[in-house]
Amino acid sequence: MKRSAIRELAFRLIYSLEIQKSEDINEQIELYLECSEIEENEAKEYIKDAVFGIEKNIENIQELIVKNLKADWTIDRISKIDLSLLKLAIYEIIYKKIPYKVAINECLELAKKYGEQNSKNFVNGILASVVKELEN
Repeated sequence: MKRSAIRELAFRLIYSLEIQKSEDINEQIELYLECSEIEENEAKEYIKDAVFGIEKNIENIQELIVKNLKADWTIDRISKIDLSLLKLAIYEIIYKKIPYKVAINECLELAKKYGEQNSKNFVNGILASVVKELEN
């Protein structure tokens, strides 16, 4: 399975968890892996790492998102799909050291597939601001 496909599976679980707000993340991950028939170890490890990594670093990730929103926006106003994409991309860029161009490009492809009409531009704007801030 290609990394893009694995990333998409991770995004779908992150989005699902964003909606459900489940108490037992371990159980949700196992359910998701089973229902999605994910058997490849690389995929399982990547998905678990992304979910637990975002969970562990959620305060920093959300702070970066909030700091890079326009003045009249709040994090609650962001669609759950866009928020899930932002969390995954920021996690990959900061904590997994994936080159930001790769993480952003992959995220934008998912935004085109799953998001609303303006999702791609919105997500791209936030991630560009985050990267600029990280470089300074």
